[in-house]
Amino acid sequence: MSPEKKRLFIGPDGANLVFTFILVSSLFFLWGVCNGMIDVMDKHFQEELNLNKAQSAWVQFAHYLGYFLMAMPAGWLAVKLGYKGGIIAGLLLVAVGGFWFIPATHISDLAHGGGVSPTMAFVGFLVGVCVIATGLTFLETIANPYTTVLGDPQYGATRINLAQSCNGVGWILGPIIGSMYFYSKDLAGRSTGSQTLYIPYAAIGCVVVVLAAVFFFARVPDIKAPDDYHLDDSTPGASHSIWSHPHFVMAVVAQFLYVAAQAGIFSFFINYMTTEPPAMPVSWGAGMTGFAAHMGPLQDWLGGWFDTHQGGFLSLSNKGASNLASVGSMCFLLGRASGAFLLKRFSAHKMVGIYALMNVVTTILVFCKLGWLSVICVFLTYFFMSIMFPTIFALGIFGLGARAKKASSFIVMAIMGGAVLPKLMGAVADKYDMSRGFIVPTFCFAFVAFYGFTWSRFSKADSLHSVRSHA
Repeated sequence: MSPEKKRLFIGPDGANLVFTFILVSSLFFLWGVCNGMIDVMDKHFQEELNLNKAQSAWVQFAHYLGYFLMAMPAGWLAVKLGYKGGIIAGLLLVAVGGFWFIPATHISDLAHGGGVSPTMAFVGFLVGVCVIATGLTFLETIANPYTTVLGDPQYGATRINLAQSCNGVGWILGPIIGSMYFYSKDLAGRSTGSQTLYIPYAAIGCVVVVLAAVFFFARVPDIKAPDDYHLDDSTPGASHSIWSHPHFVMAVVAQFLYVAAQAGIFSFFINYMTTEPPAMPVSWGAGMTGFAAHMGPLQDWLGGWFDTHQGGFLSLSNKGASNLASVGSMCFLLGRASGAFLLKRFSAHKMVGIYALMNVVTTILVFCKLGWLSVICVFLTYFFMSIMFPTIFALGIFGLGARAKKASSFIVMAIMGGAVLPKLMGAVADKYDMSRGFIVPTFCFAFVAFYGFTWSRFSKADSLHSVRSHA
């Protein structure tokens, strides 16, 4: 093992923390799957319950409301229970939310039979979404800062981006799973998504119960983050409040706006792909059908990607767009993996600034409705969003010592931005069209770029491992 790799995963006491890092990274995969399924759920409810885009965005609101409500309790419990106890508590909450989808599906069946109102059925699913999000809040509040201390502090941003690459893998699988269970059809072509939606969530419930048991018996040391600003001692003139450090305060705002932009783009990906790309010739659909016929077990997955319209042209179906969301997630994962490599060589704050600026450009090009160029730019937004969440996180908790746990709870609370922007973006899309809705995340990325390029001034540090002064 190279000296660099040794420093990457060797703790302060000299212990090798590779296994602990791998175990914690599995949590990132878990919430990637959950988030990936959420991102393709809006169109399902739009059609099943006759909702418009702004109304279907209540899914995102319920999801991110769970983060907002539980972020502070999660940070407090992380301090009281330590990393291991907080992770186990989060996993058990995710299990409760996953199993709740079983009775929620029963309520939905009653709604189809006229026994309860569609609104009641929708609320039933939203409760499950919110409970799962409260569990994920524990995991994100704890796992994100924990990865930054599982080795040399110099490589904190690298480790959190490596772990978040597992999140990217989960995000690839989430839309595929969603397409199978949310947009499934019977032999007569009728939607069966409302009857099968619970299956992946119940499976997640079973998996996280096992994972909680593994964490209970595993070695998860409680490692303290570096205290570069002397918040934990009585140094004269040192401020003991995390809010007196502008690099942290700005990180909360930047994370709020970044997650807002991400949630909006991810949530309406299917809406964009089914309405905005240029018309496609019927021969494309025939070619896909012929290809699927020779693919054996993959035939059902490859079939049904297109809808045929009068006039002899095709558009992507909900199922096709849902599967194509996985391509976006692959771009996201590629960005995470390459970003983790680049972050070992370039300043993290400058990387965030450049990537955010690139997304200002791509979202403007989507807004301008430039045909296939705009479609390609949607996928490019996934690539350039990739490093933002983990790197903003690392920049925000930089140098805060034991108070990093408390600081991380506020940064996770900022995820509430994802509850706000999809409704605004959906309202713009309802009034104009989905392309015009992309102007909303443009402004969010502009602020993230500003934070990245000015972080050094706010933190009084040249980089994540070099503090200039303690003024």
